[in-house]
Amino acid sequence: MIATPNVGGHPGRDPALLKMAREAVLPGLVESFSTVLARFDDVLFDRAGDAGASQLLFLDGMRELRRRRDDIVAGFSTHLAQAWEALERGEPLSAEATLAGQVEDGLSLVPEHVLESRLAVRNFATVLLRDFKPVLSRLDRRLGLIAGALELQADTNPISPEHLGVAIHEAFADCELAPEVRLVLIKLCERDLQQPIGKRYEYLDEQLAAAGVMPQMAARRPAPRAPSPPPRDERDAFDGFQAEAGMGSAGEESQAPAWARRFADRWAESRGRLQGGGQAGYEGPGEGGDSLGGNQGMLLDALHELLQQTRHVREDATSAASVAVGQQRPLSQREMMSVLSLLQATPSATLRAAIGEDGESLAQRLKSEVLSGATRLGVDPAQARLDPQDEDAIDLVGMLFDVMLDERDLEGRSRELIGRLVVPFVKVAMLDRRMFVQKTHPARKLLNSLAEACEGNTGESQAERVLMGKVEEIIERLVAEFNENLAIFLTLEEEFREFLTQHRRRIEIAERRAAETQRGQEKLEMARQRATTELDRRIGDTTLPQAIGEFLRQPWQHHLTLTVLREGEDGASVGEALSLADGMLEEVAEARRHIVGKPWLQAWHPALRKVFASVGVHADAATSAIDALHDTLQGIAELRPELERALPELPHVALPSPPAQESPSVELGSKVDVSDFDNADADRFRGLEIGSWLDFVDKDGKVQAGKLSWVSPISQRLLFVNRRGVRFCVASPEELAVMVRLGRLRAHIDDGAFDSAMQGVIDRLDTRNATVH
Repeated sequence: MIATPNVGGHPGRDPALLKMAREAVLPGLVESFSTVLARFDDVLFDRAGDAGASQLLFLDGMRELRRRRDDIVAGFSTHLAQAWEALERGEPLSAEATLAGQVEDGLSLVPEHVLESRLAVRNFATVLLRDFKPVLSRLDRRLGLIAGALELQADTNPISPEHLGVAIHEAFADCELAPEVRLVLIKLCERDLQQPIGKRYEYLDEQLAAAGVMPQMAARRPAPRAPSPPPRDERDAFDGFQAEAGMGSAGEESQAPAWARRFADRWAESRGRLQGGGQAGYEGPGEGGDSLGGNQGMLLDALHELLQQTRHVREDATSAASVAVGQQRPLSQREMMSVLSLLQATPSATLRAAIGEDGESLAQRLKSEVLSGATRLGVDPAQARLDPQDEDAIDLVGMLFDVMLDERDLEGRSRELIGRLVVPFVKVAMLDRRMFVQKTHPARKLLNSLAEACEGNTGESQAERVLMGKVEEIIERLVAEFNENLAIFLTLEEEFREFLTQHRRRIEIAERRAAETQRGQEKLEMARQRATTELDRRIGDTTLPQAIGEFLRQPWQHHLTLTVLREGEDGASVGEALSLADGMLEEVAEARRHIVGKPWLQAWHPALRKVFASVGVHADAATSAIDALHDTLQGIAELRPELERALPELPHVALPSPPAQESPSVELGSKVDVSDFDNADADRFRGLEIGSWLDFVDKDGKVQAGKLSWVSPISQRLLFVNRRGVRFCVASPEELAVMVRLGRLRAHIDDGAFDSAMQGVIDRLDTRNATVH
């Protein structure tokens, strides 16, 4: 049976069971960490053999581990002990707050290697939380019960993976380790500690159940169930909001492109003959040629038909590609490839101009350039025309790049570089039409990666400039080396994907920095608001002597703000500062009652000196300021206004601020009624998962994707970052719901640049087809 709750301290807290639980789990966790740590120096030695230029870093790390092993274990143990002691006091410690440095002022710029370490231990915690979710859920409830009916969760359970991650971070914090070595060690902890930690959890869970702590909870893992689809009315209400927001599942790689599935469904409805999209896997022309069967071939036939139906709407009668056919022969593939290779190596000025302009059709310009190029090769223009299938390839690629350049955030150099891919992709479309219907085709995968790297990249930071340099290198190699062998796309895509993975790691660090900066700003806002509220509550519209008023509104308010920042709302120094203000106001009241002979402010000298020190006033200067306050009170008491003095001029001290960063670029505007929103939308935003993506539409109609990076525990506002990890929107759930109503926010469907552009092509063709009929 459950032990009787003790009558002292926190209601329901059972010290005996807490002690039993601590002895059952903490020593075992420390022992497991010490055991695996003893093997890490050998692992680092092995890594050094394959580390190339970083060999010395791993060897130095190996020696540092051997030298500091006891200190590392002690750091790990100390954090777990502190977290458990906080639980026993009934004040569970927040792992997130500890990791983010909230116990300090939390406003200084955190070194990059510290951010990397924090990110790594968060990943460590995520893995363990996923693997041990059932037993951790039971431990949260059982430990919370014996600690005084507390509501524990991953952030506050002292032995949760979150706190184990913090303990690992603290364990290595003071070691002199290269960043890459530190990250390897954290990854080794994730690998080697997983099994022993799981056993410790199960053991503690069994011990608590045997001791009668909520024995009714089953210790078996429930059978996995397939997730249910969201209700139909919710999908209609916000366009499948949470189902479509995000990056998609790993299983989607085997499916047809999203645009192809949607197009096939629509075409089947109108023609009654298509049943789906393309098939998975990339099969090069050498294996399957260009002959397409099944749904792939039917899909491309449908595209061809749609292009034919809309061609005369899209082109004017005088265009080079729409001259009368007569006895003209179609250009052979060899002739087409020769012309396209010339354009690929040296694009004409008019083609470059078309890429730089929003209004001109790339498809039309490309067809004109091909026919002009054929003339330069000696082909009589009166005797030649484009083959219908080649013309379709040019149309599709041209329109695809038109949509991409129009709708994605590609400006300046980014636009120019993506534009250079137009001609190579026309050649791919002619060589292998599967590019349009196979999601795993290397050409489309390369385009997706390059577009991701270029989108929104203005070269403002060093990381962006390095990324853009790599994009330029990849495109230069493609233009120089691509003849008719598609293998170059596979080679370049693999190389660039590896580079982009490293860049994404830097983006994660930038994203974490944005969240920490926002947290610092909100803490500062909260501290300022608390200080202002306390001051207003005490003095309001009261007329105070000049020296007293100046003291409370300047150094005292500044000191209280700093104290709240450092210690939180209920810190001891906060209470001391508030007592000082109350004491001074009480002495003002006594002076106004003309009490003569009192040693004014004598009891408050230490507190006054602390306040003045916070604004940089020390020693004699502080004494002079205190004397001014004293003489003012004495002058009021003795009815001698000539004794009253103003405070000496104090140095101007600004409050600490988080590092400067870009201001949010999404604003609602002053004329918007922020109270007019749908509560259902606001509720969806409150439940939005970290990592979800949304599309933000600015006042000019420009769309920018934003990722939910952090939710403030202070204000509940949501922080969104762009693809570079930079903050660009901070808003409450209610403000986001207003943006939905205004059409400024929508669900984000990330099918990649190629798929999204193809969907735009189909939409434009459908619109024109409707015009035809």
